[in-house]
Amino acid sequence: MVSVNVEAKKTVDVMIEKADELNIAVATLDNGATVIDCGVNVDGSFKAGELYTKVCLGGLADVGISIPGDLSEKFALPSVKIKTDSPSISTLGSQKAGWSVSVGDFFALGSGPARAISLKPAETYEEIGYDDKGADLAILTLEADVLPGDEVAQYIADECDVDVKDVYLLVAPTSSLVGSIQIAGRVVENGTYKMLEFIKFDVTKVKHAAGIAPIAPVDPDGLKAMGKTNDAVLFGGRTYYYVESEEGDDIAAVAAQLPSSAADGYGKPFFDVFKDAGFDFYQIDKGMFAPAEVVINDLTTGKMYKEGFVNAELLKKSFGVDE
Repeated sequence: MVSVNVEAKKTVDVMIEKADELNIAVATLDNGATVIDCGVNVDGSFKAGELYTKVCLGGLADVGISIPGDLSEKFALPSVKIKTDSPSISTLGSQKAGWSVSVGDFFALGSGPARAISLKPAETYEEIGYDDKGADLAILTLEADVLPGDEVAQYIADECDVDVKDVYLLVAPTSSLVGSIQIAGRVVENGTYKMLEFIKFDVTKVKHAAGIAPIAPVDPDGLKAMGKTNDAVLFGGRTYYYVESEEGDDIAAVAAQLPSSAADGYGKPFFDVFKDAGFDFYQIDKGMFAPAEVVINDLTTGKMYKEGFVNAELLKKSFGVDE
């Protein structure tokens, strides 16, 4: 079976080789681990964002940026495009932010291939029937405002049972260009996550997937950046899933439940929802975390289902667009 860590390493090698061109910085820690700064102390770049997103997806997706990505005739933004023929592995088995890395004063949400070695969370890998425990290197992307040190790298190495010299940590804050790009690049994953966790649909039946979402404007305020980047997918993301259904599957019902607009909490920019919840993430309707528009092609019946819609007005409100 394919190794997401081995596949992602091909992209990591390109990032290391072209670090100056990509406006990123590569450092080797005292214990030999490699840290790639994609936005903490550097500017990053569009191309760095593409490559970072591909690493998140375990190297099992094509990632590009379209300029502009049309949302409506009056509102268009650069957008991230994702195509994958391994949807469950690339999105849930790698890209999902399923590892809360907390070591001393350092905390970050961890995504990427190393999760498939450490099995965080284990139930996800049971449900998709995948792991990468045979890999001899570990690559993790971290959404953080500071760079990790030796203790963090050693923790990752221990959890993945690899030599710390074979640990690669890529870091980008939410409030950075690469951060905005990689979160827009979760447009397909938002849908597969909701299928699995909320609709309880077997995501291994999703054979191909594609998506596009606008890149949120970079905001130096971390909380506001979190709101804008989430809204890029919730109000502007469009996804396409190719599903091999079986007898008893109600694909029309899956499609109807999947868009963000199907959630009870839909209707306000995420920052406002978060504020109303007293900045308590656990008080938020998680069903909102989904693409704005969903198209499902049932490969078994040939039928196609379209639900949801792009909400340009809410995007403008979230992004602070003056007209």
